[in-house]
Amino acid sequence: MPRAVNHVASRRRRRKIIKAAKGYWGARKNVYTIAKNAVERGLQYAYRDRKAKKREFRRLWIQRINAGVRQHGLSYSRFMHLLKAQGIDLDRKVLADLAMNEPEAFKSLVDQVKASA
Repeated sequence: MPRAVNHVASRRRRRKIIKAAKGYWGARKNVYTIAKNAVERGLQYAYRDRKAKKREFRRLWIQRINAGVRQHGLSYSRFMHLLKAQGIDLDRKVLADLAMNEPEAFKSLVDQVKASA
């Protein structure tokens, strides 16, 4: 009795890996075993960097807020403390956007916070 092998499933599984490796250089795009390793490593990097992306953006926002606030004679930590004390609930993403794109609005916010100090 011949051995039963599910060619449909195995071919589909391999085709999925080769499709995911599209655009890779050299044998990584068309040799299954090499492509499989490359795709698995790529998925590991993708998982790791989805987490790292959040950290990097938070750092960027903090730098932008700090730069904007120091132009008005405050430090980042003092500014954030005064914001919390006044009950102004703007997150760092919004504050960084204000500091970059709306300097007048950001200045009025800083002046409002400084007045309460």
